[in-house]
Amino acid sequence: MTAYWCEHAWLDERPVPGVRVVVDAGRIIAVETGAVPATGDVRLAGLVLPGLANAHSHAFHRALRGRTHDGGGTFWTWRERMYAVAGRLDPDGYLALARAAYAEMALAGITCVGEFHYLHHPPGGSRYGDPNAMATALVQAAADAGIRLTLLDTCYLAGGLDGNGHLPLDAVQTRFSDGDADAWAARVALLPEAPGVRVGAAVHSVRAVPTPALTTVADAAAGRPLHVHLSEQPAENEACRAFHGCTPTRLLEEHGVLGPRATAVHATHLTEEDITTLGRTRTGVCGCPSTEADLADGVGPFRRLRDAGSPLCLGSDQHVVTDLFAEARLLEAAERLVTGERGRFRPAELVDALTVAGHRALGWPDAGRLAVGMRADLVAVRLDSPRTAGCAPGQVVTAAGSADVHTVIVDGRVVVSEGQHVLGDVGRLLVAAIGALEEDR
Repeated sequence: MTAYWCEHAWLDERPVPGVRVVVDAGRIIAVETGAVPATGDVRLAGLVLPGLANAHSHAFHRALRGRTHDGGGTFWTWRERMYAVAGRLDPDGYLALARAAYAEMALAGITCVGEFHYLHHPPGGSRYGDPNAMATALVQAAADAGIRLTLLDTCYLAGGLDGNGHLPLDAVQTRFSDGDADAWAARVALLPEAPGVRVGAAVHSVRAVPTPALTTVADAAAGRPLHVHLSEQPAENEACRAFHGCTPTRLLEEHGVLGPRATAVHATHLTEEDITTLGRTRTGVCGCPSTEADLADGVGPFRRLRDAGSPLCLGSDQHVVTDLFAEARLLEAAERLVTGERGRFRPAELVDALTVAGHRALGWPDAGRLAVGMRADLVAVRLDSPRTAGCAPGQVVTAAGSADVHTVIVDGRVVVSEGQHVLGDVGRLLVAAIGALEEDR
């Protein structure tokens, strides 16, 4: 049993000074307000937040950071460079890269990640002896990095969509596919859950999953988190209308994909009817503002979605940065630029998106709050850094960055102390993992 005395702790949508949080067997067993430090307490300076949840990650995209800005282009031209990296990964390389990427997340205060996983098989359409070898690498990577994982095993069956229907897979995409939705579901059924691991599901997009398979995936995901890339690009909407005669949102609703356990990722280009549908079905929405900006996707109607009834969470997606505080600020900044109004999201709403809503979207309803019975995830953020000095604790989310996180505790285990990860030099791990994937090696 360990008692943490927090200079400030985030309780009930606000910071409270002088809070003792008592932890036993990975759970919070007591929260005492108005406390003074006692002998034996571990002191946590600054503001202690619940653990942050990164609701949308593609771990292998971390190898692309700072490597795609030497020309113009679009999402579609960027995708070709992403496919090139995907084609060079095997289970060992994926383990090394994901371990380093997840450790970087832990340094940033992320205690749980949702991995949107579609890199299933070897290049060329063959199979590993263990059909889930790549997923097993991700599970091991998260365990090594000390964070929880929701593996969103992704169904990916087609190479795209146009007005005539779904297109065949190209050479790189063949490793993403199980051939059909039943084979996908059979492989996913082999994945065991374990302490610190949840197995969910994902529809890659209406571009990559033909209509009959949508229902199969939704049925296989019953009772589990189900995520989907939705309307990230106008071209996706145009193709869906041309072939199906409706928007992707309506198509997903008609085939049982939407609902309280579902999360639509990006949701950038929506009609008013789409917004109403997502809210009415209580489908969550995951914004990834740094990726949406990097890929010139656009600005999603996130305030209107939340007001319509869709819980809002955040993800780092392609890891332009691994900093959920930056994602939260970009969310609010984009709203201000589009509407001409400040304060579209209150700081407490941003914290909710980073914590409670993110964990709920990933199937961890017992995480994201500093309360008795919840998982003991504590993230201590400095209030005296050059970025946060002078900030009101209740507004630190609008100023802090990942570098201000000094201590991270996941399920009662200290994973980051004084800004250092238990694995050691995370930068070195990233350099080694990314360097091994360079084309000239």
